[in-house]
Amino acid sequence: MAKVVTDVDRYKKKSLLKHLYEKIKEDEITGLAAQLAYYFLLSIFPMLIFTITLLPYFPISTEDIISMLDAYVPDDSVDLLESSLATIMESRNGGLLSFGILATIWSASNGINAIIRALNHAYDVEENRSFIVSRALALVLTLAMIFVVVVSLLLPIFGRMILEVVFDILGFEPSYVYTLLRWTISIAVTTFVFTMLYWLAPNIKISLKSAWPGALFASIGWALSSLAFSFYVNSFGNYTSTYGSLGGLIVLMLWFYLSGLVIIVGGEINAVLRHNRAKK
Repeated sequence: MAKVVTDVDRYKKKSLLKHLYEKIKEDEITGLAAQLAYYFLLSIFPMLIFTITLLPYFPISTEDIISMLDAYVPDDSVDLLESSLATIMESRNGGLLSFGILATIWSASNGINAIIRALNHAYDVEENRSFIVSRALALVLTLAMIFVVVVSLLLPIFGRMILEVVFDILGFEPSYVYTLLRWTISIAVTTFVFTMLYWLAPNIKISLKSAWPGALFASIGWALSSLAFSFYVNSFGNYTSTYGSLGGLIVLMLWFYLSGLVIIVGGEINAVLRHNRAKK
């Protein structure tokens, strides 16, 4: 009897993977990921501008932002973003907190808007929500993502301060705990962000519980693919010699492309699981 159950379970797993493969092939996710990479590129700098306007209100420096990006982004792209941040910091003014802030948030929401379209494609649904509703959702999710980024920057800072006090009393060296805390917070935060994204973004009603399998895959997959790509570029890839001053931009686009692939596959996983549950 146990052998029969095992065979049935194996068949279910195989059919699920086959369904996922066919869905990914049918939806041509490589093209969708390329679209996401383009919109991510247009969105990243407005999002950085908005985040920088918040820095005076929190104990966060530009170095903290660069340190967070450095864990995932290849060195060439980090250099590009760091130089852009320096330029933004030198030229920023009070206008950013008035009319400019609305423009930057609107521009930054283009990336989320592209994700919404990709997830609708995964669920085979059309976007029939009004322009105001869909755009407002993109703006809210963009603000939520920026808030989560700020929180993820604050938690290690305050966590480090607390750990320093505790470990000073106990007489331990907390350096390895900092690394563990950093990665634990990073995975937890990205899983939360992707769960909210997969739950709210598609134009279809799904439960919060059904959103987390794809979110967990996207969180871990994004971290692993980013680390692997960063290692490859830093160790073997020499895009600067091929593309010159555009090397950093090319690497950044490739990283956005990989990130887009992971996000779309996470949405496809949730869509396939929902389809299989509906067939039972």
